[in-house]
Amino acid sequence: MRIISGNFKGKRFFLPEDNNTRPLRDMVKESIFNLLLHSNKININLKNSVILDLFSGSGSFGIECISRQARKVFFIENYSKALEILKKNITNFDIINHCIVLNEDCFKINTYEKYLNKKFDIIFMDPPYKEKKINNLIDEIQDRKFLNKEGVIIIHRNKKDDVVISKNLNVLDERIYGKSKIIIGN
Repeated sequence: MRIISGNFKGKRFFLPEDNNTRPLRDMVKESIFNLLLHSNKININLKNSVILDLFSGSGSFGIECISRQARKVFFIENYSKALEILKKNITNFDIINHCIVLNEDCFKINTYEKYLNKKFDIIFMDPPYKEKKINNLIDEIQDRKFLNKEGVIIIHRNKKDDVVISKNLNVLDERIYGKSKIIIGN
């Protein structure tokens, strides 16, 4: 696992040693950023953007954003082994000034909302594939108006996932990459 582009291009991540965290594969990550930069349906400028990275794991998505000059990334993760690796990666990339790391359950927005003092350009959600409550989270994000006007929510799921995405999300694009399904909406 490595940084695809930007200031840290080619630099590698530390990854959890157990199988409870599923890292975002480089090919999938590169495809997401190609969509963000080149799709006619999406109007995101990564430079100076503010990102919310839910179920952060090792932090590969958010750190990729910082490498591409995002201003700030809010990482939310509560699995202790992933959190340890996330903090190690932030230190390794020397980006602490661009990060806020919260040890919180992503579904309990009430416990961490007070730290989210910004609207977000990108909200990235990479919950465990078995997680079925993602629509609750999408609905709360929409109800609380966490997105900027042009902002997008990116959801990473297994391609076999049968959860029907909430009608509160206007799906702009959906793609399959290997075992991954990427849904982008606002």
